[in-house]
Amino acid sequence: MEHIGRYKANFSKGGLMVPESRLVAGLLLQGVDRERWEQAIRVENVLAKRSPSTAITKANLIRARLRSMPASLWELIRDGSRPVATQSVIAATAAYSPLLGDFLDLVVRDLYRRLERQLKRAHWDQYVDDCRMRDPRMPSWNESTRTTLRTRAFGMLREAGYIAAGCAHALQPLQIAPEVVTVLREAEQWYALRCIQLTD
Repeated sequence: MEHIGRYKANFSKGGLMVPESRLVAGLLLQGVDRERWEQAIRVENVLAKRSPSTAITKANLIRARLRSMPASLWELIRDGSRPVATQSVIAATAAYSPLLGDFLDLVVRDLYRRLERQLKRAHWDQYVDDCRMRDPRMPSWNESTRTTLRTRAFGMLREAGYIAAGCAHALQPLQIAPEVVTVLREAEQWYALRCIQLTD
């Protein structure tokens, strides 16, 4: 039976993928039909992946993320600066993947509040354990999947700018671009906005 609870491992196969998200946002803004979508992703390989199956997997994941957001955010992803596009993508990812969104909202926000300087593996591991109390239907992931999810989550936080470059997982303040805040507010995407706006 398909898991219909809150927490899913739906970012284990890809991080933020900002360059690819720009291309997918462009296709969505063009309103392409299924045939044109297949042509662009599978035949033309616009995402530049090694195999058609990988291209389809990545493209479908990105499309699912972006469809949870308004077209105005797609425009920021397609046309915005790298920081603006990246913040827009992590907002969409947090909304689509509450496993990541709640980690930002519940754990990383608290670390900032307590002036903690480092995000540790134990923070993620404890968080995943705590998720089961909030969502008893959450799958029981093996250690390999849990490690992959943690690696993806930390990688996305680093790419977005919450974690400084390097291997120490040092937290740093991140100012969310005003245009990203405006789009999310106008679309009443309050959860996504809360998840990414952690230090204001």
